Amino acid sequence: MAEQFFGRGAATPEQVRTQAAPLFDRLCLIGAGLIGGSIARAARAKGGIARSIVVHSRRSETLDRIRALGFADTVEAEAGRAVAGADGVILCVPVGAYAGVMREIAPHLAPGCVLSDVGSTKGSVIRDLRPLLPPGVHLVPAHPMAGTEHSGPDAGFAELFEGRYCILTPLREGDPAATERVAELWRRCGSMVERMDAETHDKVVAIVSHLPHLIAFTICGTADDLAEETREAVLKFAASGFRDFTRIAASDVDMWRDIFLNNRDALLEMLARFTEDSHALARAVRWGQAEFIEDRIRRGRRIRRGLIERRQA
Repeated sequence: MAEQFFGRGAATPEQVRTQAAPLFDRLCLIGAGLIGGSIARAARAKGGIARSIVVHSRRSETLDRIRALGFADTVEAEAGRAVAGADGVILCVPVGAYAGVMREIAPHLAPGCVLSDVGSTKGSVIRDLRPLLPPGVHLVPAHPMAGTEHSGPDAGFAELFEGRYCILTPLREGDPAATERVAELWRRCGSMVERMDAETHDKVVAIVSHLPHLIAFTICGTADDLAEETREAVLKFAASGFRDFTRIAASDVDMWRDIFLNNRDALLEMLARFTEDSHALARAVRWGQAEFIEDRIRRGRRIRRGLIERRQA
């Protein structure tokens, strides 16, 4: 069909994507936690993404659970067998595991395969994957800006990416067709797709994601270090602000350890700037500088309104 009209009775863009030929014949997901499981479920629910979904996990109990949940056509305990014959592979494991996984799967990646990922750092992903990339395999790093504090194969759901951004950081020497293929996968999952260079991405997510998590882990650690009677009162009378921090702090240990270590430079830069700003606010509180305090509160309210207007809150 050369053209598609969207008038009365015509198919919507979403329906056209669902009816379109699948982007991948065999899509392999290395890891099936929140993000991997949600990709698989979205592919099943929305259609037009993959004819066959293969999921790899090293843990037998995870493989058994994936079979029971039924969101994969094939489950494989060996990564090499999982990627064999796949025209699309997405790494959905903590970024610290990428180099080891890549060494394992590289000999089995078919020429023409599109390799992507969902990691929250992009400089480290390119650093760890590009040197091991076989000839003819196209690397397209990606980061879906969506998630919850839950993990494991039961945590995923098909609507996770709806209305959320996915950032691609294509290589300069990368194949444009492969990049567009990954972009379309995320559009069919419901995401809005943006592209930027890896360094810019890592600085952006350091302030909007990584630093807030670092602060949340620290605040909860501080609360946990209080004397026993005070800690119990904190848990008993926790207000919504503290509860929001605990939700963030409940995130996956392995994933966030690897994010902090692999986005070290950008995170420490943003932490230094935050430390300076927090000291400035502390001085205003100490010396009763009401105007300064009011300005910071108003700026926070303005940021919140901006998120609501963009439907990202």
